[in-house]
Amino acid sequence: MAAEEFKKIAVDGLWKNNPALVQVLGLCPLLAVSGTVVNALALGLATTGVLALSNLAVSLIRNATTEAIRLPTFVMIIAAFTTCIEFLMNAFTYELYLILGIFIPLIVTNCTVLGRADAFASKHPAPTALWDGLMMGLGFTLVLVALGALRELIGTGALFANMQLLFGEMARGWKLELIPDYRGFLIAILPPGAFMLLGVLLALKNIIDARMEAAAKARKGAPTAGSKRVRTTGNIS
Repeated sequence: MAAEEFKKIAVDGLWKNNPALVQVLGLCPLLAVSGTVVNALALGLATTGVLALSNLAVSLIRNATTEAIRLPTFVMIIAAFTTCIEFLMNAFTYELYLILGIFIPLIVTNCTVLGRADAFASKHPAPTALWDGLMMGLGFTLVLVALGALRELIGTGALFANMQLLFGEMARGWKLELIPDYRGFLIAILPPGAFMLLGVLLALKNIIDARMEAAAKARKGAPTAGSKRVRTTGNIS
């Protein structure tokens, strides 16, 4: 895969075609479990793993599946990898597994995962499909973590609480009390807060995109340095 293609896929997954901020897919887990950074990060990593592995598997069998069985096959592949991720979380991060609950198996129904398998992985070779799954998953994870950080900070005045649930005892002291004696803002942790803060993130992306587009147009329309328009009148002998 050419370097330019690598770069384009990365930019699409992280920004231009971000599954959460542009495609607006997978909002159920995005809003439901993003109350804290640790919950958001855990689900984001699980989704990224399923996306990357299912994209790879779909790409490898893309020439061996007929149109009639294509979508059922994709769903079975996604379900298999989701089950593997669920078992791993059950074994190594049991408390976090209980907290996330039904939203881990619901990765199977995440429109982002099936959409990338059908629209991209089934039409591209394995390295390209794997890279696309990683970048789309990372873009989704970054939005999840950003939303979780905002909700946790506004709701509790702290960040990175209970990180030991994901990273073990070494992360028990990672909690940052950024606002001492903070009484909390409950709505930020509840579903209405998730909707409002997601709207803020969407608005920020639209503002940044608009400014980047305006800057690009200004650069394109600016005269080249050193060139001047010269108007001549009269006769030249």
